[in-house]
Amino acid sequence: FLQFVFHAYTTGFTLLNGNGTTKVEEYLVREKQIFYSLGAISYAACIGALPLVFMNRYTLKSPLTQLVIKKLLPAPLLGLMSAFTVAVARSPEFENGIEVMDRNGKVVGLSQKAGEKAVKETALSRGVLFGTTLFLPSVLMYFVERAKVAKTPRALASVRMLMITSVLAGMLPVSLSMFPQCGEIKRADLEPEILSSTEETELFYNRGI
Repeated sequence: FLQFVFHAYTTGFTLLNGNGTTKVEEYLVREKQIFYSLGAISYAACIGALPLVFMNRYTLKSPLTQLVIKKLLPAPLLGLMSAFTVAVARSPEFENGIEVMDRNGKVVGLSQKAGEKAVKETALSRGVLFGTTLFLPSVLMYFVERAKVAKTPRALASVRMLMITSVLAGMLPVSLSMFPQCGEIKRADLEPEILSSTEETELFYNRGI
């Protein structure tokens, strides 16, 4: 349930902050995005919870299993699923294309290649953000537990929450600055119909968040 809530929130944020290119069939695109997003959220929630469900079902309680499934596996899974939900929710952008502009802000056409680049960059930055936010506190908590700095379960939970909040606050600007908000794409990488409509060597697009 918590996995579902988390991915529903981040996917909703993705839909609201994607590329704002307007399209004639906008209502169809929105309908498709919502349908795809619900499927992606459900899938990501199931995949995220699967290791713990598997461990509890088959009573895998060895220290190594606990370390891998509870400490190491959740971080890359969360990062991967966060990137996956971004790619699915914004898939209409690379299916239908997004607006590309010249240096003066004049729209020269719709490009699927620019849309694909924008979605890939956003998915990568989102995966890095949440994967790192979960991974670093898990590593740090291992040393905190060994050093016995926090002696009660409540103190451990408080330290863990403080670490997660601190890492998230530090990683948020890093994630946002991995790629510029106004992305650049070379003219040679665009579709032939756009090549014939401009002489600019570099064009620009709104990457979204």
